[in-house]
Amino acid sequence: MTPAARLSAAIDILDRILAGAPAEQALTNWGRASRFAGSGDRHSVRDIVYDTLRCQRSFAALGGGLTGRGLVLGGLRDKSADVAELFSGAGHAPAPITDQDQGVTPQSYTALDCPDWLGPQLQDSLGADFEAVLNALRHRAPVFVRVNLARGGLDQAIVALAAESITARPHPLAKTALEVTENARKIQTSQAYLHGLIELQDAASQAVIEQIALQPGMRVLDLCAGGGGKTLALAAHPDLAVFAHDADLRRMRDLPVRAQRAGAKVTVTENPEKTAPYDVVLTDVPCSGSGSWRRDPMGKWALTQADLTRLSALQAAIMDRAAAMVAPKGQLAYATCSMLRCENEQQVAAFLQRHPTWRADLQRRFTPLDGGDGFFCALLTRDI
Repeated sequence: MTPAARLSAAIDILDRILAGAPAEQALTNWGRASRFAGSGDRHSVRDIVYDTLRCQRSFAALGGGLTGRGLVLGGLRDKSADVAELFSGAGHAPAPITDQDQGVTPQSYTALDCPDWLGPQLQDSLGADFEAVLNALRHRAPVFVRVNLARGGLDQAIVALAAESITARPHPLAKTALEVTENARKIQTSQAYLHGLIELQDAASQAVIEQIALQPGMRVLDLCAGGGGKTLALAAHPDLAVFAHDADLRRMRDLPVRAQRAGAKVTVTENPEKTAPYDVVLTDVPCSGSGSWRRDPMGKWALTQADLTRLSALQAAIMDRAAAMVAPKGQLAYATCSMLRCENEQQVAAFLQRHPTWRADLQRRFTPLDGGDGFFCALLTRDI
């Protein structure tokens, strides 16, 4: 495919996404219907689509409208590309530019690709870092892996990856984190991955686990395990009894296979109360996902105030449920991939008001300026 033909394909896919199709589904359907497209074409089109979705609002302004054509055109103008050459109408290229394709220079929240209704809350939450963080969210996230110390060390992982032309380097955000700088798409077929030496996991997500003072012999519950990334990070510590639960058990369907590959022992439980109490309960709660919008850009545009209100109530309920399963002197580790105070510091404050026999030992926020995704974690200790 020519560069212009790839743009046409991206325009078609973006129109489907704007009409309501999930991004991954739209990309998969296009790939299945486009057997002529090689792997390089598919990767390139995918990159165009996601780079565009991250900057949907500003690109729509630059490109003259919220359509696939407008978004791709706006992305090219943002890069000062030769639009006339690519939008030539020749072969499979997009149709030539017309007067209807004129755009405007984005300003304020539009330039930062920030929803108007959410802007004030993010500004309050991020303070002086607001613009820098929002600009970071407009770009592709780095790729990180977690080195499974139960299988080997960082140097061993770097050498193993290099043997398959994958370049990685340590990242200061977490002791187990490697940032992959070349050939990240090869990770899941690499021997290091297939033999459990590494797992794909954001560096800030790894750093959240590092905040918990884990000791041999502890009983630890991951109450909102999802796919199990943090569960496996917990289970990599020696001599822990690790339990995993999720409200939707289907999310954990791959966890037993992943645990076996990592050499980790994890007990999946449908009823975590039955095996309580635990020394540590981790609650990586459902949230706005504002810290991970680089990976899920449509999450930013789909989020509403009603969603945020519903999520806040759910977060409080999960914290209360977790607290009832924590042993005396035990800890509740509260985590979100959000940068909003209403989901983070304010939730902790409200919890402590409801539970006066608890205290907060740590509260820490990570943003993309630290290198990884945006995350928040708090360690809450039960005094009695």
